[in-house]
Amino acid sequence: MIPNVLSIAGSDPSGGAGVQADLKTFSAMGCYGMAALTALTAQNTRGVSGVHVPPASFVAAQIDAIFADVRVDAVKIGMLATGEIVEAVADRLRVHGAQRIVLDPVLVATSGDSLGAPDVVEAMKRRLIPLARVVTPNLPEAARLTGLPEPASLAALEALARATLALGAQAALVKGGHMAGAQAPDALADVSGVRVFSAPRVDTRNTHGTGCTLSSAIAARLALGDDLVRAVDAAKRYLTGALAASGRLQVGSGEGHGPVHHFYDLWT
Repeated sequence: MIPNVLSIAGSDPSGGAGVQADLKTFSAMGCYGMAALTALTAQNTRGVSGVHVPPASFVAAQIDAIFADVRVDAVKIGMLATGEIVEAVADRLRVHGAQRIVLDPVLVATSGDSLGAPDVVEAMKRRLIPLARVVTPNLPEAARLTGLPEPASLAALEALARATLALGAQAALVKGGHMAGAQAPDALADVSGVRVFSAPRVDTRNTHGTGCTLSSAIAARLALGDDLVRAVDAAKRYLTGALAASGRLQVGSGEGHGPVHHFYDLWT
């Protein structure tokens, strides 16, 4: 049986992040991908120049339409532009009894552009994080969610993961890609403690959509039946390979951050 995975996120017309990256990742992992759009963005590898946000009721209607007709084996949540949309998404997922929810709290784009209104964080902490199987913030996002400073050491990264876990998700994966060093560590915290996943840092500017890709890969692996540790390990290895092969693509002017190669081990 091929699992069905739903992305609830914003659109990236350049194809490197958002639902476009999610759908590519689901496909590369052997899953059938679906998407409920929470925002339309005008962006490319150099940054975000505009955001159009649909009514929260329409976001809810998209989610209802999927669950009314399709079995949903996992859910990945990305950009949620307003607190009202956060509330609507949380409400519909709770009503439909959604399982294996991977929440990537997209608050800042790779380019540094803000992607969430001020009320998003509080609504997310109150309504959405408690529904998540795992929440996957990067360092700036985890710092914003917890009020703690960004870590400069592995011990501080683990402490930040524990603080993120305390917000109410079943697990928290804090991504340490913004830290300096030859390794890129991610810290996974749950009731059993903290486990660190590390991979060699890939020297590339092609980092557009890395957070979307990692969280989508985790959701796909959960839908395929992996436990969380195996899902994170497989997703981390997949992203490292996609980063290493990103130079095979020619997307963007080279002035910004190009995308990763989602199909690096499928295309010849």
